[in-house]
Amino acid sequence: MGLNIAQKLIKSHLVSGEMIPGQEISIKIDQTLTQDATGTMAYLQFEAMGIDRVKTELSLSYIDHNTLQSGFENADDHKYIQTVCKKHGVYFSKPGNGICHQVHLERFGVPGKSLVGSDSHTPTCGGIGMLAIGVGGLDVAVAMGGGAFYLNMPSVVKVNLTGKLRPMVSAKDVILKLLEILSVKGGVGKIIEYSGEGVKTLTVPERATITNMGAELGATTSVFPSDEMTYEFLKAQGREKDYAPLCADPDAEYEEVVEINLSELSPLAACPHSPDNVVPVSSLSGKQIDQVCIGSCTNSSYTDMMKVAAILRGRTVAENVSLVIAPGSRQVLTMLAENGALADIVASGARVVECACGPCIGMGQSPKSKGVSLRTFNRNFEGRSGTKDGQVYLVSPETAAVSAVTGVFSDPMTLANEVDVSVKMPEKFEINDNMIIPPAKEGEEVEVVRGPNIKPFPLNTELPETLEKRAVLKVGDNITTDHIMPAGAKILPYRSNIPYLSQFCFAVCDESFPERAKEWNGGFIIGGSNYGQGSSREHAALVPLYLGIKAVITKSFARIHKANLINSGILPLTFKNEEDYDKIELGDTLKLENIKSLIENGGEVILINETKGVSIPLVSDFSERQRKLLSAGGLLNYTSKSVNK
Repeated sequence: MGLNIAQKLIKSHLVSGEMIPGQEISIKIDQTLTQDATGTMAYLQFEAMGIDRVKTELSLSYIDHNTLQSGFENADDHKYIQTVCKKHGVYFSKPGNGICHQVHLERFGVPGKSLVGSDSHTPTCGGIGMLAIGVGGLDVAVAMGGGAFYLNMPSVVKVNLTGKLRPMVSAKDVILKLLEILSVKGGVGKIIEYSGEGVKTLTVPERATITNMGAELGATTSVFPSDEMTYEFLKAQGREKDYAPLCADPDAEYEEVVEINLSELSPLAACPHSPDNVVPVSSLSGKQIDQVCIGSCTNSSYTDMMKVAAILRGRTVAENVSLVIAPGSRQVLTMLAENGALADIVASGARVVECACGPCIGMGQSPKSKGVSLRTFNRNFEGRSGTKDGQVYLVSPETAAVSAVTGVFSDPMTLANEVDVSVKMPEKFEINDNMIIPPAKEGEEVEVVRGPNIKPFPLNTELPETLEKRAVLKVGDNITTDHIMPAGAKILPYRSNIPYLSQFCFAVCDESFPERAKEWNGGFIIGGSNYGQGSSREHAALVPLYLGIKAVITKSFARIHKANLINSGILPLTFKNEEDYDKIELGDTLKLENIKSLIENGGEVILINETKGVSIPLVSDFSERQRKLLSAGGLLNYTSKSVNK
């Protein structure tokens, strides 16, 4: 039996385990990336391991999240990251150089290689045939130290693309259609692999848009073949030597097949507050809007921006609309400036902001109260924009630009005959890597600079034999890491200060949670299905750890967050029977007896609700390695213990 692309990538990097779906495997990591919202913690963890130099083929650190410097905090963190990278062998991308995923795709991604990044949208590089996986910061730190990355072998879903996109229909509409079909839970435990004749019609930036938002499916990663289109992209970046062909064998098998005819797609929109709440744009036509934001790692490529410029050329943004545009990289911005497209954008009345994540993570440009904001981003979770009651819709650049001009939701296909949005890929991109700072030569003395905002990260203790705590919080389905640990301009500067961050934990759900957790000396969190979806932010585990959370008991978990909980030594347990979720209320006293022995040796875990006098069976589906981590109180404790032995 032949292999599909995902299986080929995993097989070529396999360190341990068998490629049987659901079984734990480990893979060798070639490249890593971090960004500044998660990077500070990752490098603190790397330093704690006591390793002098990274052992990967290439590691990079990008400054793209916390670029709004309204105080010393972000600047201090950037200085720490730059100096610690210089010392330990990591390349450093300065603020203003661009968004990590866009820049990595342009300048560093290599077909056939493996990449882990401390950002959930790392699968963007699957658009050029990489095995690119979003993980927590500690997993990146381990990979930088030469350690393997562990995961459960995913099953592989084939998305067969046929036909060709019509004018004013875009790659964004492809992934929104898949989200409509599969939902935000539909990719959990899976790799999404794209194939079919339709693939040949999609450029690398279009493929990257699709793999980027595969994160919203809950997928481990997404991947396209590496083909002639990939070669032309890399050649235009001056990197044709990095090209390697990669495709599935003719007799490759898949767990599931989804058919999408590109010719039949129309512009789509994801309505508040979930990326899978998808409807046709035409069904929203005429709805008043307040703001349009174009950019983010999903839709900020050169081709995206050129399409937007074509629509805006000679037109004016509606008086009721604020249009904000953020090119994804300095390369994109420079090329727009050189060819005149930037002048067309500015002349329309658009506001051009820094090449950074910006509005996508609530770092500026929040909409007004109850404001309707059309965004070409990847997430529209409640409050993520920085405005708690903001109404955020996810759309394509074409839909966003046309609607910005009309002032209302507008189907861009109504302008298909008036505006030519076909963009030819450049034969040569503008190449200037002078904002990528190389590391010091091995052995060179470098002082690591630590500002006062950098505080020690919390460490857990060894798992006790019995845990008895109260249910300190109960939440519903699809709780995101934005709910657990919000982003935004007021909070992100303190990503290296866990004690300060703790006062915002679960603020979107229950503002009283942090004080209650302290008053009750920690406790258990009870959650619904798909708990922890969204961003890879490790702080969604570290801050609850600081607040004394010992276990999170849910109907089901999102992959990255479950791994982060295990790395932090917090027990992620699931209900054997989902209806038992209803048997626990806030404040109930809960007990896990013999839990250390059960975690170490296996056996059925029973949760005793002492308040109600009921016993609830739980599932503890951990690998042997994960059991050791949990028993030791987390990955760092386990690593330290192993080294001392």
